[in-house]
Amino acid sequence: MVIAIVGASGAVGQELLAVLEQRQFPVSELKLFGSERSAGTKYTFCGKEYTVQLLQHNDAFKGVDIAFVSAGAGVSRAYAEDITRFGTIMIDNSSAFRMEEDVPLVVPEVNASDALNRPRNIIANPNCTTIQMVVALQAIENITHIRRVHVATYQAASGAGAQAMKELENQYRQVLNGEEVTVNKFAYQLAYNLIPHIDVFTDNGYTKEEMKMFNETRKIMHSDIKVSATCVRVPSLRAHSESIWIETEHPVSVEQAREAFSKAQGCVLMDDPENKVYPMPLFLSGKDEVFIGRIRKDLTDECGLSFWCVSDQIRKGAALNAVQIAEWLLNHAIVTQ
Repeated sequence: MVIAIVGASGAVGQELLAVLEQRQFPVSELKLFGSERSAGTKYTFCGKEYTVQLLQHNDAFKGVDIAFVSAGAGVSRAYAEDITRFGTIMIDNSSAFRMEEDVPLVVPEVNASDALNRPRNIIANPNCTTIQMVVALQAIENITHIRRVHVATYQAASGAGAQAMKELENQYRQVLNGEEVTVNKFAYQLAYNLIPHIDVFTDNGYTKEEMKMFNETRKIMHSDIKVSATCVRVPSLRAHSESIWIETEHPVSVEQAREAFSKAQGCVLMDDPENKVYPMPLFLSGKDEVFIGRIRKDLTDECGLSFWCVSDQIRKGAALNAVQIAEWLLNHAIVTQ
């Protein structure tokens, strides 16, 4: 299968290479694309060296089966026609097409079959915070309908890209050395700080990141579920955490929830607080699943349940989810080797 990666030099692009190799995805030919800054860079995949080509408006995607695109919404919009016009399926990691009616928004554990209906040959990868949340929510939705969700996210620096991770590491060094702190990727210094501001603010007081969790969840789950989110950038390098409160149509016991999470596709139960067993980003970076713990009844609502989840947002929140979509297409003969 001929595979292309647009944005190969970025954090997600690099993770895509790693995930494709680790999962032994059947790649017969690989094409890497990037900006002028990254063009000419060489990367090794499955023991072979590949050179990043400059992304241009041309016929470079002719013969490509699947293109993973992770170079920002502007690039996705500008090059979607070039990528798809010869029949290439574009799996897009940006926000460009997520809420378009004729573009499916897919998390394979929840709504894989939506990928069958893609009139523009584009499949959108949801926002990282939405992905890990809906994987967990689906386990409870299978028991009883979820009416509403309140969620507070604790999002690592890597959610803002590879340069943001480097900036955080540099900020820690600068603080410890008594130097002036460099701030470029965030609104404020992130080291030793929390920033309750991810993406831009909208007219209703919520950020675009928070509104993504409302809108994308409803689209993915085909549900009237309501989501109220507060998204916070925290000074950890990798893997997002979420504190989630749900209200269900019928009461769900802690025991029912634990059983559901333990059996749910893509979930790992880590819920033994007496022995200090609960998910933490420090230990779960680089893992594929959504890890769930601190499951308890909401003291304010008979139909309420609270839990904590952690997932590596570069993997499940981006690269892995995209590859899983491609695997589903392959397994259902939508594309062939």
